[in-house]
Amino acid sequence: MRKGLILGLALIWSVLSVQAQENANTRQARKMFDEVYEKVFGQQGASLHYKVNVANLFKTEGTIWYKGKKSKYQSKSSKSWNDGVTAYVVKDDKQRVEIYKGDDPKQSRFGDDFKFEPDNYTYHIASDPKGYLLTLNVKKGMKGMKEIKALLDKKTRDPLQLRIKVAFIWANVDISNFKSGGITDAMFTFPRTQYKDYKFVDKRGE
Repeated sequence: MRKGLILGLALIWSVLSVQAQENANTRQARKMFDEVYEKVFGQQGASLHYKVNVANLFKTEGTIWYKGKKSKYQSKSSKSWNDGVTAYVVKDDKQRVEIYKGDDPKQSRFGDDFKFEPDNYTYHIASDPKGYLLTLNVKKGMKGMKEIKALLDKKTRDPLQLRIKVAFIWANVDISNFKSGGITDAMFTFPRTQYKDYKFVDKRGE
């Protein structure tokens, strides 16, 4: 009887110990994620170069700038200026400018697929030969990308790589030339005069 009680208590202690370790890991992972998220999307602004490969079906690369809700990107196929209220997407091959509301996911080819809400995920951190690996899994019943793996530099905590699972497809994003800070609001103002000969298509009412 006593032996069974001791074994039972040992088992309960073991389970509680594992849960405590998991909770500590989750808190540490979420704290680190919040720090990196602020580094990228905070009011100080950030810039980076990206290379995207979606299951070898779609590849692109370019440079993107962020500052709060504002963003700007340049790639071979298109450019975009988003001042947080209005987004202008330039398609040089068609000599066309598409106008969207600043928060409309349709302005991006994969906008709906890559929509992200931090509180919809659980967080885990592990050591990696190249740095720290943050793993985010979408909570049951929540919408969003199924899984996100973010590789961070061990010293600077700068993002180095993302692996994103949408349905059954993985997208790989290699990040380089990351810089946080020194981004002005003027950078997100659309230079309309440069595209006065382009056709403007207003999609804000769609």
